[in-house]
Amino acid sequence: MFYSSSSGNIELELTYAQACYASHQGQCGSDVRGLSKVPAIASQLEKLDADTVRSELREYGAWDAVELADDAQNAQRLLWLKDGEE
Repeated sequence: MFYSSSSGNIELELTYAQACYASHQGQCGSDVRGLSKVPAIASQLEKLDADTVRSELREYGAWDAVELADDAQNAQRLLWLKDGEE
């Protein structure tokens, strides 16, 4: 399965199970961190342009400029935003 951002500028390839794993009710932080360490996902996150991720996240209006300056956290946010809906 592919996650594609609303702008189409970001795509991630992950399984349906992976997409569901870190996007559920309740606290997802530790699940997102674990998912981000899966080699196939970690390598995709490392290749993303930080400005593109920041721009995509800015559209949600949930984080201010100071928060969006943290590129590592932005990768976590991006993983958390996708979900397992088909």
